Amino acid sequence: MARITIDNYNKIKEKYANISSWALWSEEIDTRSKQGMGDISFFEDPSQRTLELLNPNIVLVGLNISEKIDRVFGNFHPDKTSAQDYKTRFAVHGSMFWGAYMTDVIKSYEEKISGNLMKYLSKNKDFEKENIKMFEQELLDIGSQNTIIIAFGNDSYTILKRNLNDKYKIYKVPHYSAFVKLDTLRQAFTDLENTINSNN
Repeated sequence: MARITIDNYNKIKEKYANISSWALWSEEIDTRSKQGMGDISFFEDPSQRTLELLNPNIVLVGLNISEKIDRVFGNFHPDKTSAQDYKTRFAVHGSMFWGAYMTDVIKSYEEKISGNLMKYLSKNKDFEKENIKMFEQELLDIGSQNTIIIAFGNDSYTILKRNLNDKYKIYKVPHYSAFVKLDTLRQAFTDLENTINSNN
């Protein structure tokens, strides 16, 4: 597995800190709750243990950011109690996906309603292609090798499959913001981990 050194980490942080993150959260809380979701202090000056947990070879991919993110590696780590991202924390805790890289396939389109973005993409093919190029550059920049891509929901999966199906292993899990129960999402990741391990 490619390891993230502090130099690698800082380069990724400099370029992608406001659009990406890592599947790490504080473990000293009840992962079924929303408590501590906004605590990303460990990303500011990461310990050696934190660096060792980071895995750029597994990439969890959302569709796009809904609004500008000002905090370093704050994507997927909202401090809003209404957010559903805590389901992902519960689903991946203790699994091979803990520490995975997290990003969105569409970089430069702030939109809360996914249907609006998908309509825009259907009329702007070049925009989608540009974002796919940026996504692949991001994978190179983080040092991802033998990349396993896991898409959150149908929309990101559709975009990734129609553009990158011949280059990467692409899987899908339910989107955490959908009406999906904690245990259902957890089971989806457990099943996926079994599938990946059986294929290796």
